[in-house]
Amino acid sequence: MDIIIGLLLPFLGTTLGASCVFFLKNQIKPCVQRIFTGFAAGVMVAASVWSLLIPSMDMCEDMGKLAFIPAAAGFLLGILFLLLIDSLVPHLHMGSNVPEGRRSRLGRTAMLMFAVTIHNLPEGSACGAIYAGVLSGESSVTMAGALALSLGIALQNFPEGAIISLPLRGEGNSRVKSFLLGTLSGAVEPAGAFLAIALAGIVTPILPYMLSFAAGAMIYVVVEELIPEASAGKHSNVGTIAFAVGFAIMMILDVALG
Repeated sequence: MDIIIGLLLPFLGTTLGASCVFFLKNQIKPCVQRIFTGFAAGVMVAASVWSLLIPSMDMCEDMGKLAFIPAAAGFLLGILFLLLIDSLVPHLHMGSNVPEGRRSRLGRTAMLMFAVTIHNLPEGSACGAIYAGVLSGESSVTMAGALALSLGIALQNFPEGAIISLPLRGEGNSRVKSFLLGTLSGAVEPAGAFLAIALAGIVTPILPYMLSFAAGAMIYVVVEELIPEASAGKHSNVGTIAFAVGFAIMMILDVALG
């Protein structure tokens, strides 16, 4: 039961954030959006290090000085996978009018949703990988540490849900449709998490690679999308401060609860 709750926590964060469309009339101000984006980036970087890469290396401590190999290999594979997805899937980032990926006749709303799906894929795989570690009985991965990761992702998903649903409302969609689309954008996370658990259950030795793979995918999103958005425009230092706060909170959660 704890595992199911942990897997659904990030999705709940997105849903609660998307519900802001019923209470807020206007889109989030650029400065506030930079704060939210910087915070999300900080959480994801800290989670990648403490919740994913370090446990990945701890699992391979019997390899001695070569324990970095699974972590490094998985990390680079995660980067390459997101790079491939980013180049193939047509999508449109918030605040941009220039589509990325393959050319497509998809509407603006659909491409915005694809962008968010790409963003959420790594978070789902990260949750699935760490709970797979719990189920495998690995001593380097604890239930408390896994819940800390879920809680950290849920915290950064709340503003993310608002950042998604409010612009969709601004595009002319109804409040209900904007909420549903914002909520749906987070559905890939539990789906990806359950898939990761299933894969790890079939081939347990790949678990260290899965953890570092998720870390690489998350770092790709941070560097390619979140940091540029948090640093854009005037008063970019607020994004930097928010990054530091998000990083510190996620680090504290993982160390204190793990």
